[in-house]
Amino acid sequence: MFHVAISQFTTPRWDLPEELFHLAENGFDRLSLWRPKLSDTGTAAAAALLAAAGVRASSLQWAGGFTGGDGRCYRDCLDDAVEAIDDAATLGAASVVIHSGCRGGHTRAHARRLLSDALRTLAPVARSAGVALALRPLHPAVADRCSFLHTLGDALDVVEQIDDPAVRLAVDLWQFGDAPELSQLLPRLAATTAVVQLADRDGPPTAEWERRPVGRGTLPLESLVLALVDHGFAGDFEFDPVGAEVSDMGYAAVLAETRVEADRLGRAVRERVHWHRAAAAFWQTAGLSSASAGGAAAQVFEWAGGQFRSTGSRRSHASSQTVSPG
Repeated sequence: MFHVAISQFTTPRWDLPEELFHLAENGFDRLSLWRPKLSDTGTAAAAALLAAAGVRASSLQWAGGFTGGDGRCYRDCLDDAVEAIDDAATLGAASVVIHSGCRGGHTRAHARRLLSDALRTLAPVARSAGVALALRPLHPAVADRCSFLHTLGDALDVVEQIDDPAVRLAVDLWQFGDAPELSQLLPRLAATTAVVQLADRDGPPTAEWERRPVGRGTLPLESLVLALVDHGFAGDFEFDPVGAEVSDMGYAAVLAETRVEADRLGRAVRERVHWHRAAAAFWQTAGLSSASAGGAAAQVFEWAGGQFRSTGSRRSHASSQTVSPG
C-alpha cells in the first residue's frame, strides 16, 4: 500500500555496500539507483549485492536528452536509453526515469516531436524488458538543460498521447507539490505515474536543489500522498532529500528520521485504505456495486474536505548527471 524507497542522491558519498548496510539498519528494502554511482560498482555486481541484501531497485536515474541540448545526438541518446533499460532489467528496477532534454534551439513543437518519437521507439524495448519509462517534468526554476517539460500537465499530455503502458510518469512533489493545477490532475496522475519522489521545502523550488527531509518544510506531503492513494496510485514513493541540511545532519541521521516519517505516512495510508474498505462495505450493503461504492467513498471523503488539507509543518521548521542531482 505504501512502498518506500531511498534515493542514492541522498547518500552520494556512500558506496553501495555502505548504503545497503544502512538501509537494512533502518528497515528499508528499496533503493533508487543513480547511473553514475552504478558505473562505479558495475551492473552485474550491483544486482548481486541488491539480491543478497534483499533490496529491490525502485528506479534507475536517468536517461534521455533526446533534443540534443547536452551535446549528444539523437541516436546516441536512444542507444544510451536502451543501455539504461537493459541495466534496469538486470537490476530488477521497475522503471527508468526519463528527462526530455531542453529545447536546444528547436521549436517547442519539434522538441516535443523528438521526445515522442524517442519514447515510441523505446516503448517496445522497455515492455520486453519489463521496465517502465518514467517521464519526469522539471519545474522551470530548476530545469536548466534537462527538460523543456515544465509542468505536470505538459508531461501528462505527452504520456497520454503516446498511450503505451510502458510510458509513464515520474512525479516529484518537491517540485510540484504546491502547483495550482495539481488537485485537478490527481486522477490522471495516479493512473499514469510509475514513481513519486518526496522531499520538503520552504518557499518555491530553486536551482540550489535544497530538498529538505520530509516533515521539515511546509509542503502538504501527507495530504498529497493520501490523495494519490485515494485515486489508486500503488507505485513507489522515493524519499530523496538533498542539500546542505542533509550534509549537516549526516546521512545516517537523515535515514533514521526518514524511517520515522515513512512509518507515520504508512500508518496514515493504512488508515485511509481501511476507511475506504469500510465505506465500500457500507455502500455495498446499501445496494451499490463495488465500483459505485468506491466512487461514493471517495466522493464522501472529498465532501469532508480531507483530501487536500495541508498538515503544515510538524516542527519549526542531473541538468546533467554530473552537474545536477535533478
